[in-house]
Amino acid sequence: MTEGAGPRAGGMREVARAAGVSVSTVANVLSRPGIVAPGTRQRVEQAIQHVGYVPSGPARQLRGLPSPLVGSVTLDLANPFFAELNRGIEDRLAEAGCLVLAGSTDLRPDREQQLLDLLRQQAVRGIVVAPIRPDLTILLKLRQAGTPVVLVEHPRGDTDLCSVAVDDVLGGRLAAEHLIALGHRRIAYLGGVVESGTVTRRREGARQAMIAAGLDPDAALIDLRMPIHPPPLIDAAMLAVQRLLTADPPPTAVLCLNDTAAIGVLQGLAAAGVRVPRDISVVGYDDLRFAALLAPPLTTVSQPAYRLGWTAADLLLAEKEPDHAHREIMFQPTLVVRSSTAPPSVVSRAPRPGSA
Repeated sequence: MTEGAGPRAGGMREVARAAGVSVSTVANVLSRPGIVAPGTRQRVEQAIQHVGYVPSGPARQLRGLPSPLVGSVTLDLANPFFAELNRGIEDRLAEAGCLVLAGSTDLRPDREQQLLDLLRQQAVRGIVVAPIRPDLTILLKLRQAGTPVVLVEHPRGDTDLCSVAVDDVLGGRLAAEHLIALGHRRIAYLGGVVESGTVTRRREGARQAMIAAGLDPDAALIDLRMPIHPPPLIDAAMLAVQRLLTADPPPTAVLCLNDTAAIGVLQGLAAAGVRVPRDISVVGYDDLRFAALLAPPLTTVSQPAYRLGWTAADLLLAEKEPDHAHREIMFQPTLVVRSSTAPPSVVSRAPRPGSA
């Protein structure tokens, strides 16, 4: 029976004859194009188009070829950071002829488990995952069952999984050091009621910066948490502003878990008549494309979302190579200073009515 679809569909042997190569070369172009010489690969790809060959998933698996489907499980594809990260995954996998099946966990363990189960049932080639929990047992079991797993936005710890991450502790430290150097001694950290390890590690970095500066983080750092899913993050951050302003004494700066939350903080402060950075400084995290376009332009910690995704996908593709060695790739964040931060005002602000 001929594999393929459409009236001009043909099998691998027809593709091989049209391209003047062996069937095994056609198979390599379909499954491991990187090992085929560019000229040969181009001839095979042209022959595939000419013959109208479309390989079926079950037939590929019967021949022992890897699936063209790859799973991507991240926290929230509506978040611009994860959208860009997933685009990096998609672009790298497209080069290898793979298709991405992507889903969001919304920081819900049950949702994460459901997505992982569904992807395993589809016999995907592998899964790139930003795990919710520090315990990676379910991912290790998944890999042991034959589904390669690459961690993204999460350190590998003592596991033998590949991982791609950013030094989040350093990122939080850079943000806090910047504010401390400006003279801020009362700083709020806006995180989540339920939050990922990345946000927790950034908070720890901010605490480390305060200790290094001789400050007591329990007094200098206001740990403010908000619901992230639902409502929309911007709305949640806007609602959190009132709690910022009623603290006694109020903070002179706020570190936000990401740039999206920082938008909500800026909007909430503007609605309350609080000026940024004259009355309060605001720092985001991620350095998304819109950060420089806000009013005022946002000081933020930059991390390479696209490169994270591209690198994670590249590691996943390498899982099938006989000499593949599991490794961790750690990117370093950088601080981008813009106009949303300044020294605290010399004019002390009186506690607001109803301050806590």
